[in-house]
This record gives sequence, structure tokens and C-alpha cells, in this order.
Amino acid sequence: MNPYLPLTPEDQEYMLKVIGVKSVDDLFDSIPKEVRLDRGLDMKAGMSELEVMAKVKKVASQNKNTDDLVCFLGAGAYDHYIPSIIKHITSRSEFYTAYTPYQPEISQGTLQAIYEYQTMIADLTGMDVANASMYDGATACAEAAQLAIDATKRKTIVVSKTVQPETRKVLDTYMECKNFNVVEIDEKDGVTDVEKLKAQMSKDVAAVIIQTPNFFGIIEELSEIEKLAHENKSLFIVSCDPISLGILKNPGEQGADIVVGEGQALGNSLNFGGPYLGFLATTSKYFRKIPGRLIGETTDKDGKRGFVLTLQAREQHIRREKASSNICSNQALCALTALIYLTTLGKKGIKEVAYQCMQKSHYAYNELLKSGCKPVFDKPFFKEFVVAADSPAEKVNKGLLEKGILGGYDLEKDYPQYKNSMLFCVTEKRTKEEIDRLVIEMGGNK
Repeated sequence: MNPYLPLTPEDQEYMLKVIGVKSVDDLFDSIPKEVRLDRGLDMKAGMSELEVMAKVKKVASQNKNTDDLVCFLGAGAYDHYIPSIIKHITSRSEFYTAYTPYQPEISQGTLQAIYEYQTMIADLTGMDVANASMYDGATACAEAAQLAIDATKRKTIVVSKTVQPETRKVLDTYMECKNFNVVEIDEKDGVTDVEKLKAQMSKDVAAVIIQTPNFFGIIEELSEIEKLAHENKSLFIVSCDPISLGILKNPGEQGADIVVGEGQALGNSLNFGGPYLGFLATTSKYFRKIPGRLIGETTDKDGKRGFVLTLQAREQHIRREKASSNICSNQALCALTALIYLTTLGKKGIKEVAYQCMQKSHYAYNELLKSGCKPVFDKPFFKEFVVAADSPAEKVNKGLLEKGILGGYDLEKDYPQYKNSMLFCVTEKRTKEEIDRLVIEMGGNK
């Protein structure tokens, strides 16, 4: 039974007659019989819609998500509160069906949404201009590196090992395929080792990439690194958590040339890993080199406000050799989500979210130390922190999961030197009761 395919035998007979064949088998006459499959496909019989729904629900019920578990896991994807207005607006068909403005003049709604999103990202990061169309934070970072190479005509990218590990892997992939070099700088006490960075600076370094708060949740000191980069005539690229900018000095104020990051925290669900959106913002000096799209505001012949697709440096619109990127997906729905989130919260709201993340994470950190966990770093952090247990993180997390808690990230996976260390994340969603429960369970599992 296929209720979504209302095709009757009469319909089939009519279609065959129109195209001049007697049966469906006649459609395959051009294929030699010896290469055709002479039996039915080894597949189970079809199921009714009711049976399919029941099976899918049964399989899906095996998953556990943040509705079932108390989440203290971050490491790049975050369980923040999502205002109900977001799904109310983004579920409207005119938004979730809009893809990309190939005929921009008649896509005013889509253009305005992207324009407002770009404006807010630029304001948040302290940069002159932001684009749309980054797949995620990792590819945004790789695209920023490519921009720096194009702008400086150099071939080496220097990146700190405190940058998110998956981001560094994506960066390696991008650069390797284009025969560019990536040099990773070791961390020291949880932050970029500035002395080792100094030793790697050369006239071939196109950019220095730093993340703050970094992968360990620690707020990096950028002033000396920014000075090193610019004295070497290299670009300074900063990757950041957009929520942290509610209370921390933005990268633009700290001399960044390009700011990138993962925008999932801006109202987008965890979605089991995607889709997400990356953001990329830069100074006006480099706006013609950024990938993706730039939307501009103008007036029409009657003086009415309107929006235009100002710049789209991608191969579908200009000569391939002139394209700055091959990014094609617009990520418009995820960007719209971020726009609604930022609009709903406003300046005071995002500051409050950031403040609660800061306060609650520090409370959790201090209570965990009291319960017997050991400190790993002694540096200022935002909403993530690292503590060490007496047992392997995998064992501790298994015990927490049995109690309905999604524990911290096993840091040893990416940093073998930090044995039994766990990266915990505490967002504004976590209550004091939930944090206290984590502390109690950690005391019994560590």
C-alpha cells in the first residue's frame, strides 16, 4: 500500500500508451538481457504507512537526547535554551522552503533575513561585515584560512592546538588538498604557548588562528598573539563562541582581522550533529575576498527600502577561476534561526545568558573540586572547564549515563597527556539541583 503514490493501473496503462510501449519491461529493451537481474530484489515486503510509523518510532526510541538526559556535554555543540518563538516562525512554509536567492530581486524576504543576520553577526563580533553560507564553524575556519592565503599570497597557516580538534582536522583537509602548510602550536597550561608561536613565525605565515574561549573553555589572552601576527604582516583569525560575546570583549576590539565560529548555540537545536551554521566576519579591507554571499540594502526607483545580492563570489555565478570558494549551500534556515534568537534576546538577553553560563559553570567547577575531583588548569574560563577524576572518563561517563546524566567530554581522546580528564559544559539551562546531582554522582563514580 503506497498512499503517497496515487497511481492506478489505468494511469500506468495510459502513460505507457502515450510513450508508445506495451509494458514497463519494454522500457528496458536497450539493456542486454545477460546483464539484467533475472530475479526479484532481495528485500523484505513493503509495509503499510501504519507499520512503517510504528517501526520508525521503535527504532528512534532507542536514542537518548537532551529531553531524556541532563546534559553537561559541550565540546563544540551546546544545549542552550531555545525560545519557543523560533520554531513557531521557522516552521512557516515561506521560511523553511526558501533556499537561495538565484533571482534575488524577487526574493526580498530571504534577502532581508540574510541582511539582518549579517548585520547582527558583524555587530556581535565587532567587525565591519559578515557573510552568509558557512556550513559550520569548522569550514568557516578553513575558509578564513583560505581568505588569508589569498590576501597575503603566503602558504602557511599557524593554528593553536587549543582550537577545537575537529576544526583543526577540517582545516588540515582543506589545506592539504591545496598544497598549503598547517603548523600546530602546542598548548601550555591550557592556553597557546606563545614562545612556541614566536618560534614558528616566518615570512610565509599567512595567518595565526586562535580560539577563545578555547577548546578547554579557557579565555585566551590575545593581545600578545595579535601583536606577533601583525608585526609579521600575517592575518589574525579568532574563532569564538558567540554566546561568550555577551560579556567578553569582542574580537574586533582585540585586533582580529577575521572572526569565525559555530553558530549552533544561537537558537539551533543539537540535531544529533547538524545541520549547523558557521559564521565569518571580517574588516572592510577583505570583504571582496570572503566566500558565500553578501546582502546589501538599497532603495528602488520609488525610494522604497529594498535588498540586493551585492556580492556572491562563488563559482556558480562567476568564472570558476575567479571564485573565492565552492560553497553552495545557503544554510538560510539556520541563519534565520540565529537571527530570531538574537532579535528575541536582544543585548540584555544575550548578556544574561552569558552571565548565567559563567556563574553556573564556576559553581559546578568549585563544587566538583570539593567532591574530590582534581583541577587540571588554573585559568579563567567561560562555560566549560576541565577536571580530572580517579577513574577513566569512559567509566565515569557510563556511570553518569545510568543515572540519567550526559557527562563531560573525554579529553584523553584528543589530548593523551590529560589522562582521566573530563571537559564539562554548564549552560544557562542547568539548574542548581541538576548541578548538585552531578556533583553527588561524580563523587560516587570518580
